[in-house]
Amino acid sequence: MNLLKKTTNPMIDPFGRTVDYLRVSVTDRCDFRCVYCMAEDMTFLPKRELLTLEELDRLCSTFIEKGVRKLRLTGGEPLVRKNIMELIRNLSRHLKTGALEELTLTTNGSQLARYAQELADCGVRRINVSIDTLDREKFQQITRWGQLGKVMEGLAAANAAGLQVKINAVALKGVNEFEIENMIEWAHGEGHDFTLIETMPLGEIDEDRTDQYLPLSLVRSRLEEKWNLTSIPYKTGGPARYVEIAETGGRLGFITPLTHNFCESCNRVRLTCTGTLYMCLGQDDAADLRAPLRASEGNDLLSDAIDEAISRKPKGHDFIIEREGEAPAVLRHMSVTGG
Repeated sequence: MNLLKKTTNPMIDPFGRTVDYLRVSVTDRCDFRCVYCMAEDMTFLPKRELLTLEELDRLCSTFIEKGVRKLRLTGGEPLVRKNIMELIRNLSRHLKTGALEELTLTTNGSQLARYAQELADCGVRRINVSIDTLDREKFQQITRWGQLGKVMEGLAAANAAGLQVKINAVALKGVNEFEIENMIEWAHGEGHDFTLIETMPLGEIDEDRTDQYLPLSLVRSRLEEKWNLTSIPYKTGGPARYVEIAETGGRLGFITPLTHNFCESCNRVRLTCTGTLYMCLGQDDAADLRAPLRASEGNDLLSDAIDEAISRKPKGHDFIIEREGEAPAVLRHMSVTGG
């Protein structure tokens, strides 16, 4: 197995930002159908179009060679990809050499009871788990196919394996709007960080996003009526801005693509399971990395294609929640790009 050579030229975008964080969607498939993410009757990619696990390893390793220090696996639901642990075990070699600082993933928690210990054994130290409500009936309504009890079993397995858990929740007007305080208290009581996310205009869904949209500026003002929130410089490498809540002793993150975008410090690019690289979550411009990957056994063509893509990374996204009947800002679903 080839050792990576240490990069001497980190990836710098046109606005002087160092790109050192890669998010990889290993599959567009999911065992949930969350109402803000997918239509219930989704058409997924033919399996023949997906990169193999070996190709995903090679792509990720090339990015690491070019300066990526943090790698997050996403989906869809990453843990439903067949033989996914084979990829995670292989990527963990970069943790052992020190070329990679962190290997982590975002999951819906449905498969954690099965995989938590193995993830920890591979050097994964923390994970994000998406939970939008603690009400079992409402959980099934939001996810359409999910079972909260199964996710809670997964969280227990993650705790037992020593994984640090951050709970992610999408703030949904009229859905979980008035249980956010209870969810924060629960998460902090379990020792988990908690992050709220504004719904993003990605892909056609069965709902009207103007009905779903809950600005986090409003949520924060409500929380400040009850608790003392202090801004802190804590960062995980992602876009969340964190506060500490004196009364719970825990951290609360806000991801606000609409009310306060996070583009000025963006260090991320996203790779899909077909080898398409999106330089911005909220823009359609993309680069095909599958063709140069397959055109040669060496990585020179691939490396050049990555450099060209980074040179086109935009300053920021153009997310906006439009009035009823308007198309989403970006037509692809979140599950395509990677959550």
